[in-house]
Amino acid sequence: MHTLTDRVLSAADSALRTVLAAPKSARPSPVVAQPAPTLSEADKRLSGALMRVNHVGEVCAQALYTAQALGTCDAQLRSQLQAAAREETDHLAWTRERLDQLGDRVSLLNPLWYAGAFGIGLLAGAVGGDRLSLGFVVETERQVEAHLDSHLDQLPAADAASRAIVAQMKADEAAHADAALHAGGTPLPAPVRSLMRAAAKVMTTIAHRI
Repeated sequence: MHTLTDRVLSAADSALRTVLAAPKSARPSPVVAQPAPTLSEADKRLSGALMRVNHVGEVCAQALYTAQALGTCDAQLRSQLQAAAREETDHLAWTRERLDQLGDRVSLLNPLWYAGAFGIGLLAGAVGGDRLSLGFVVETERQVEAHLDSHLDQLPAADAASRAIVAQMKADEAAHADAALHAGGTPLPAPVRSLMRAAAKVMTTIAHRI
């Protein structure tokens, strides 16, 4: 049984690794090995911007799951949240690798995004307990799933690598939402859902450029 100090140190380690270290995926990239098509400069810029936004989303997911794992007293739920975080680490590595391949960069504001998502995760658990915290996961993942679906519409048709990554991420996010719902997540009030969508819009708009 880990003590609170152990969990706090683990959370701090996760924050440093997410923001500063090169992530390592446990699963192979979903990109199928094939000759890479030549993308125009405009298409590369578009793919880079979209994958930067997706990378930011994974930074926030790491922060959210880490905060909620820290805040819960339920060992089984903590294990579930940590397992989801490990899958999100795969996403973090895949999007970072794709950004490198596109000659683009991660968001300069990643420490800020992480801190904000971590605070929200702690607040969700502190205000409403595990059921509300899980409900927050459900709503977050549903919104991310819709967001990734829109990226599949926006990504250049020739960018098969980015599209494969986004498609796998979308499937994983749907599974995380279902798992949180089955674990007892309670639906969030409509005003909270609307506020979350507005905050996500601000984040994605800024991350698209910075």
